[in-house]
Amino acid sequence: MSVLSNLTILTLEQATTLPFLTQRLAREGVRVIRLEPPGRGDPNRYVGRDVLEEPGMASYFFANNCGKQAITLNLADPEGRAILHELIARLPVDIFATNQRPSHYQKLGIDYATIKTIRPSIIWLGITGFGPDCDEAAYDPVLQARAGWMELTGEPDGPPLVFGLPMVDLGAAEHAYGALMKALYRRATMGEGSRVDISMYHSALTWMAGPIMLTALGERVTRRGNTHQFFAPVSVYPTRDGYVYIAVGNDRQWTAITQLPGFEGLASPEYHRNAGRIADVERLNQRMSDCTRAMMSDDLITALNRIGVPVARVNTLSDVLSEPLARDSLLRVRDDQTATELVLAPVAEVDGGGSETLSFPPRLGEHNEIVYGEALGYGAERLSALRAKGLI
Repeated sequence: MSVLSNLTILTLEQATTLPFLTQRLAREGVRVIRLEPPGRGDPNRYVGRDVLEEPGMASYFFANNCGKQAITLNLADPEGRAILHELIARLPVDIFATNQRPSHYQKLGIDYATIKTIRPSIIWLGITGFGPDCDEAAYDPVLQARAGWMELTGEPDGPPLVFGLPMVDLGAAEHAYGALMKALYRRATMGEGSRVDISMYHSALTWMAGPIMLTALGERVTRRGNTHQFFAPVSVYPTRDGYVYIAVGNDRQWTAITQLPGFEGLASPEYHRNAGRIADVERLNQRMSDCTRAMMSDDLITALNRIGVPVARVNTLSDVLSEPLARDSLLRVRDDQTATELVLAPVAEVDGGGSETLSFPPRLGEHNEIVYGEALGYGAERLSALRAKGLI
């Protein structure tokens, strides 16, 4: 059993960053109850392929919502807010989390001051685009652009590009996870609740430690395609059957490469030191490509592994699913209603800290009867009346 399995988090979540965090908590045994407005619920329920052929369960919703319970509640209505506050008081709730814009906090009755009055020991988490004092709307690519990430992504002579994953969303979730662990430790040792505010923009800036420092020192840092600013050869190179990524990090590794069959012609005196290779990186990469494209990927990878040079095949996502190191760490989740099986990527865990089984992503309002019945004693008649009023 996980050390977190006695915790409950009530979460008003949307998009990616908070759902990604709360699914990680669900994998570690936390009871995660996601709040959604009645009717259509989370907009992400309608994004992607309609795998199950039922409304509100499109494929994009699946990845970050396994292992959770889902209830509906209309927080725009005063009675809905009163029900929320009663839930927080009686479940009990250890953590309340939201990634609504700050201007919505008081309107929805989810601001820290209100919730702390109900449960003083609660840990309140708010993830926003730019911090609690800024109400600007923000999506991951907007933050990538503003934090300078796009300036570092793409070819030198091409336009700035967005990163292939929503790394600002995911990074903010990881920062929020760490902050929650500190808040839980504080409560365990001092008996105090906490307010935790995570700015996605500031989270993105923390990953820019190197570029920001170098720029402040007067060194220009910009996009370099697949190459590295300080080491060469480092790039993606063609082979007879695909591409590999090779990263030469020191002169010893380079010397070893020039002793491989087919690479002897690269043993030029001007390339003996890394500075010389960096100075001629464009021509060097072309010469490297001439050597690598004569070999099969597996043969090249075997040769480079043998001499201690970091290398990897540039895998397709299908390749990743079939690779043993990945395949053995994947988690499978099955829907009892449709027999649909989902494959989930692993998360970082301490030994014995993860949940072995997860439930399928919940249908909209799937756990209304369970949660409202357990916490508030609502029976079928009361729930029916709430539905009729548009409250759940």
